[in-house]
Amino acid sequence: MAHVLVSLGSNIDREHHIRTALDALYEQFGELAISRVFESEPVGFASQRNFYNLVVGFSCPMAVGKLQRWCKNIEFANGREPNAPKFSSRSLDIDILCVDDLSGDIDGVSLPRSEIGHNAFVLQPLAELFPESRHPLSGQRYIDMWKAFNPGAQRLWPVDFFWQGKQVSRAD
Repeated sequence: MAHVLVSLGSNIDREHHIRTALDALYEQFGELAISRVFESEPVGFASQRNFYNLVVGFSCPMAVGKLQRWCKNIEFANGREPNAPKFSSRSLDIDILCVDDLSGDIDGVSLPRSEIGHNAFVLQPLAELFPESRHPLSGQRYIDMWKAFNPGAQRLWPVDFFWQGKQVSRAD
């Protein structure tokens, strides 16, 4: 079984779609490690709607390509348009960040995902959830990557979030 890290994001009916994604992940893979949920302003495009973002870790028996197809099916089942522009509002976004220490093009998926080092909405929850884990290419601990990160105009803040009757995220 591989250890997988994914990022979840939504800026359309955010609470519903994040909960639905967590439900699907839990049903398929079992126990989940869940970061705090962060609200963030859109990065790279103009939108009036802020995103909810988080990172989830789990054990997965699937090959990378099969996992990617599974993630896309969950996105599409939640209203994501297959041909939507890259920088547009979305009901649900599930991105594979890492699968163990794999790197390169694996089954058409570029690993580790480059967004890890470029977007605060990926790196901060990752650094909080798995601070001592290391980036597969640089070998840096995620907590050290976050400490050195300059978010610039990328604003995000933790929010209260409940899933399955439990508070999984608390605002500062």
